[in-house]
Amino acid sequence: MRMLSTDQAPAAVGPYSQAVQANGFLFVSGQLGLVPHTGAFAGPDFEAQARQALANMGAILKAAHCAISDIISVDVFVTDLANFALFNSLYADFMQGHCPARAAVQVAALPLGGLVELKCIALASA
Repeated sequence: MRMLSTDQAPAAVGPYSQAVQANGFLFVSGQLGLVPHTGAFAGPDFEAQARQALANMGAILKAAHCAISDIISVDVFVTDLANFALFNSLYADFMQGHCPARAAVQVAALPLGGLVELKCIALASA
């Protein structure tokens, strides 16, 4: 098992790793819409935060030498399902035709007051 970290994604906001590689899989921890070098949200709106959260997830995948096409499953947490259609559009652009398993749920709140959080599991070489 290997803990992974990159400065191209925000530092963890708690006692956890950005990602863990184990047994041929990469487990990416929840990513908020935080800008890596400032730790501030990319914007107050859902779209800005969602785009940044997707970029953060992509940066961690890249640091682990994984591609979007390696993603097996994505979990999406939003504070308002009214943003579901907008998220689907942003997500489709990010995934470039790749359609892994996915769950999307509304939650009462997210860390730091975020509007969206993503986590994923991907295939990873040993």
